[in-house]
Formats: sequence, structure tokens, C-alpha cells
Amino acid sequence: MTDETAHLTPSQRAGDDVLALLRAELGARVDTAPAALEAARADKSGHAAEGLPLAVVHAASVADVQAVMRIATATRTPVVPRGAGTGLAGGANTGGGEISLSVRAMDRVLEVRPDDLLAVVEPGILNADLNTHLESHGVWWAPDPASRAISTVGGNIATGAGGLLCAKYGVVRDAVLGVDLVLADGLLLHLGHRSVKGVTGLDLTSLVIGSEGTLGVVVGATLKLRRLVEGERVTLTALFDGVRAAAVACAAVTASGVQPAIMELMDATSLAAVHRLLSLPTPPAGAAQVTIQTDGPVAVDEARAIAAVLEAAGGRVSVAADAAEGEELLAVRRAMHPAMETLGTPLIEDVSVPRSALPDMFDEIARIERQYGLVIPAVAHAGDGNLHPNFVFEGPEVPPVVWEAAEELFRAALALGGTLTGEHGIGVLKRRWLAEELGDDQWALQRDIARVFDPLGILNPGKVFAP
Repeated sequence: MTDETAHLTPSQRAGDDVLALLRAELGARVDTAPAALEAARADKSGHAAEGLPLAVVHAASVADVQAVMRIATATRTPVVPRGAGTGLAGGANTGGGEISLSVRAMDRVLEVRPDDLLAVVEPGILNADLNTHLESHGVWWAPDPASRAISTVGGNIATGAGGLLCAKYGVVRDAVLGVDLVLADGLLLHLGHRSVKGVTGLDLTSLVIGSEGTLGVVVGATLKLRRLVEGERVTLTALFDGVRAAAVACAAVTASGVQPAIMELMDATSLAAVHRLLSLPTPPAGAAQVTIQTDGPVAVDEARAIAAVLEAAGGRVSVAADAAEGEELLAVRRAMHPAMETLGTPLIEDVSVPRSALPDMFDEIARIERQYGLVIPAVAHAGDGNLHPNFVFEGPEVPPVVWEAAEELFRAALALGGTLTGEHGIGVLKRRWLAEELGDDQWALQRDIARVFDPLGILNPGKVFAP
């Protein structure tokens, strides 16, 4: 111990030792700038971890990630994998004594095979950038979070993110053939396959998808692509006198057998907030809106059939004149999150129910609003039954009444045959309710599986599984 370090606590000295090892291996990729450390504490959920991370490591290669994990294992230092930081459950937030391992700079498209309908990419590439790259090859990757312009493919895989197109084109798990995974000790695994079919052994790829960085660090992915959709896209909206009527209409569209590519529902409060943000005309008081897009060779016929269903359910239907106007209508839905931020601090929640139960879930939200004296703006990916109720409050800390109302909301979704999260993940914010959905035995089994991948418990500790 030198005179310069004599005043430091043991934990501070240990942190300095870890930093020295990281810098020796990774040099300038080790970032300890105060702004970088502060940014790594939080994501888009509004939640921030306690304390500052030791460092943010900006990995540029698989070897960088392996070096970090070997040092972390040797020094028993927790590591939190991170992409763009756009998560909504606190899953990538990094706190005191932890390393924030950013893979955002690993953003290359390594291979595109239109003949096999696959691409191999690094995890840091943004959804929108990937599809811009793929377009010239006549293919695309279907997952489309509303945050596609700022969310990464690796983050989509880590959280099992969904988005606007899930009802017709499936979720992330349906669009990934394999992942390259670095384990806690630095070992690199190539999981999955490049073939359409493959059932050799256990499906570890699917296990990793949605695991939120608790099993390993995703450093590459083999993605299942689709041909660009031929034909046109038709976008339409329908206004309803209330959100329940809109939800009933969406359920009727699903029951009709016509399959829209996108079917989004916004309640009155969220619709009004977005219109204010975008300086659009004020919608009718209490009006909820459904936005639907059809695509493919029969898009016009499908849109016509859907319009008839919506009108029979009481909707006032408008059809976009062209593709540009259609994108403007979808931009209203994509602006939901920034619109909520204009109202205060948003806690954007995420539950899913069977599609036929969508009207009942909106009834439950209305009941909870009355019971707790809150306004809970809500939107839904109505084509797959995934709702995003928003709790908006003042200040940085979630008030106890909001957590009480959220707990009531989660239990309502479970009672309707639903689930705690459809695409945001468990992270920190929902870990206290995970065992309630899974049951004690399955919760323990999942925790045991995580220990096989990470025996020391250094990967994203404190997330998903709470004691």
C-alpha cells in the first residue's frame, strides 16, 4: 500500500485494481468520465441504479468483451451488459462497484445471405439502420419496436422486444436463428444454427432471448430475414367514443380472420398528449384511436374489410391517401413515449393478455384509476394483446401509490390469463412480482439455470431474480 492509497477503503482499492487491469487490456476503451458513468446508471424507465459504476467499457470486438469478462471473473466484479440504454425496466442500469459493458460500438453487418434469408450482425446495430442496410438486398428483419430508430438488435434480443408488427410477423424469438454468447468466464459459445430447421439438443438460443444479460453477453446474432413485402401498404385510423369501444373493435378485427400488419390503440389521454406534442388538431374529447396498416398484394382488400368491421363497431374511419400520410399516422403512435415525458416522469408499464381479453383489461385500468385516484394513459399493440399503461408522476422517485396501483394492474393481467411483461422484460422494476407469476418452483428452477451459466453471479446481479 502506498501513501497515495492509504486513505482508501478496501473496496475503493479493489476498484482501482480492476480499473488498472481493464486499462492494461483495453486502454482508451475504458471510460471513467463523470458524464459516461452517470449515463450508465439509468435507462428510459426513469429508474437509476445506486452509486456510480467503476467504468464504462466501450467494447469494439468480441475479444474486448472476453477480456472484460475474464477480468471480472478473476476479480469477482459485477458486469452489466448494455446497448443503447433505451430499456424500460431498469435492466441495463449499472450501479456502484459494477462495470458497464457497452456493446453499442459493435454495430457491423457481417454477412447478408438473401438466398438463405439470413444475416449475421453485431449487437450494437440499430433496428432502423439494419433494415436500411438490408433493403438493397430485397430483405428485411421484422421486429419493429416503436423505438426502432434508437434501439439495438442486441437489446431487442436481451429483452425479447416486440413492437408494432408482432401480430403478423412474430416476436424477436421468431426472428433469430442463433446467437454468439460470451459467458461470465470469457468463454465464447456459438448457439443455434443457420438452417431453417434445427432441433439438436436443448434450444439455448431461445433461452438466451429475453434473459436480460443474466446468462451471458450477446456479441453476435444470426437473424432470420423476410423478403420485402410486395404490393402496397394501406394505413387507416378509426376514432371511437371511448377506449373500451376501441378495444372491442380491435378484438372484432382479430376475430374476423383478416390479419393486419399493424393494429395500435391509443386511449383518449395518450392521444391528446401526442397531438399536443406534435401540434396536431385537438382530437374529440374522450376519443380513442385505432391505427391499422395492411400490407402485401391484397392490402387494399384487407383494409376495406377491416374498415367495415371498425365501422360496424362504431368507428369513424379515415384512410390515408398515400404512403407518406400513412407514415404520418404511425408517427402519432411512435411519439407516445416523448408525449408522456411532457406530462411528468413516466413509468411505462407492459402487460399482455389474450387478445379477446383486451376490453376487459381496459376495464381493469379504468377501475384502478378510480380506486387510486390516478390517470393512467394507455396504449396497446392491439393485434397481440400487449398493453402499455403509463403512470405519470412528479419528481424522480415513484410514489408508493403508483406502485400499489401497478401491483393491482399486474394482478389483473394475470387473472385474465396474461403476463407481467410482453416485451420490456423484468429488469429491476418487476422482479418483486416474478415469482408470483412463475410460482416458487419454476422461479427456483430458472434461478438454478442462471447459476449454471454464471456460477459467481456477476452478470447483471440484482436484475430479474430478486431474493
